[in-house]
Amino acid sequence: MNAIFLKIIKEDNFLSLAGNIVIAAMGFMGFALLARVLEINAFAQWVLFISGGSLVEMLRFGITNNGLVRFLSGASKNDRDQLIGANALISLIATVFIVIIIVAIRHVFNASISESGYVLFFAWYPVLAFVNLPWNNALVVLQAKMEYGKILIIKTINSGLFFLFLVLNSLWLELSIEWLVSGLIVVNLISSTVCILKNWDGFKLILKTKKATTKMLLNFGKYSTFTLIGTNLLRNADVIIISISPLGNAAVALFSIALKLTELQQIPLRSFTATAFPKMSKASLEGRIKDVQHLFHVYSGALTYLFVFMSLFTFIFAEEFVMLISGDQYLSPNYSDFNIVTLVRILTVYGVLLPIDRMTGIGLDSINKPNINALKVLIMLTANIVGDLIAVYLFESLNLVALSTLVFTCIGIGIGSFFLNQQFKISLAGIVKNGNRFYKNLWVKAQVICNAFEISNSKI
Repeated sequence: MNAIFLKIIKEDNFLSLAGNIVIAAMGFMGFALLARVLEINAFAQWVLFISGGSLVEMLRFGITNNGLVRFLSGASKNDRDQLIGANALISLIATVFIVIIIVAIRHVFNASISESGYVLFFAWYPVLAFVNLPWNNALVVLQAKMEYGKILIIKTINSGLFFLFLVLNSLWLELSIEWLVSGLIVVNLISSTVCILKNWDGFKLILKTKKATTKMLLNFGKYSTFTLIGTNLLRNADVIIISISPLGNAAVALFSIALKLTELQQIPLRSFTATAFPKMSKASLEGRIKDVQHLFHVYSGALTYLFVFMSLFTFIFAEEFVMLISGDQYLSPNYSDFNIVTLVRILTVYGVLLPIDRMTGIGLDSINKPNINALKVLIMLTANIVGDLIAVYLFESLNLVALSTLVFTCIGIGIGSFFLNQQFKISLAGIVKNGNRFYKNLWVKAQVICNAFEISNSKI
C-alpha cells in the first residue's frame, strides 16, 4: 500500500498538478481577499500591475524557456551545463534591458503615468524584476530537468508566504496598496534566496556558456518568445484594452474577476502541458513521431473530458462563484450595465476549447516548428484585438469581449490542427478514444489502491 502511494505522489503529472494547484489556490484566495478589501480603483491598479508584470515575465523568460526544455531533454552533462548557463545569462541581460526601458518610459511620461492605472507597475516592477529573477529562472531549469518536486517547493514558498501576508493584512494590518506591493517584493526575495542557496537558479554556470549554445537558444527563442508573449496577451489583452476604453475601472475589475474564476480550469492544463512538452520533445528528437502523436491524443483527450465537466459545473454555479471570490458588491445594481454572471458563463465555454488549442501549440514546439506556433498565436492575437476593439468602442459590451475569446480560440485550433496534420495525423476520434482509455486506466489504478487499502486494514 505504501509503495503504491509513494509511486503516485512521485509521478510527474501528480507533482506538476500539485504545484499548480498550490499556486492557483493561493492566488485565487489572495485575489479574493484583495477584491474584498481594496476599493475598486485600487483593485483595478493591482490587476493592471499583475497583468503588466505577467506580460514582461513572458518576454524575459520566453526567450529561452521552451528552447531550454526542448534541448535539455536529450543533452549530455556538459551540454546541460552550457544550456543552463546560457539560459541564466540571457535572462539576466533581458531583465537589465527591460528595466532600463521601463525606467526611461516612466521618466519621459511621468505625468501621464502618475494619473493612470499603471502607476504601480512603472513604480515597482523594475525592483520586482531583479528580485524574482533567480526563482523564475529556477522554475525554467527545473521544468527542463523534470524535477517537479522542487518546483512544488518553490511555488509553495512563494505563494504560501504571500497569501499568509494577505490574510494578516485582511485581519489586522489593513495596509495601503503600496505596502502590499512591498510585501510581494519581500516574499519574492525570500523565494529567490532559497533558489540561490540550493543552486537551482543556474547562475553559477554562466561561465560555462558557449557562443554556439547561446545562439541555439536564441534562434529557437526568437519564435517561442513571441509565442509566449502572444499567449500572455491573449489572456491579458482584454483587460488592457478595457482599461483604456470608455468602460472605466469598474469594467476592469469585473472582467478580471470573471477571468480569475475561469483560471481555475487552467490548473490541470498548465500541469499536464508542463509534463507533456518535455516528453513530446524527447520523442521528436529521437524520431519517434508515432509516440508524439500518441502523447498528443492522450493529453488532449484527458484534458478535454476534464474540462467539459469543470465548465459545466462552473456554468451552473457561476453566481455562487462570484459571491465566493468578491462577495455581493459586484452583483449590486451599481454594476447592472455589466452582468458578471453572464461573463463567467461565456468564459466557461471558452474553457472547453482550451485543451486542444494549447496542445496544438505544444505539439508544434515539440516537433521544432516554433515559427508555425508563433504564426498561429499572431493570427489569434490579431483576431482577439480586433474583436475587443469592436466590442468596447462600437458596442461598449463586455459580453462581446468574452465572445471574441471564443472566436480566436476556434481559429487557433483550426490553424494548429492544419499544420500538425502535415507531420502526423490527429483526429477527434483519436482524442476521444485515448481520453476514454486514460480514465479507464485511472479507474483501474484507483481500484488497485482501494483493494490494497482494504487488505492492509484487514491485516490490522
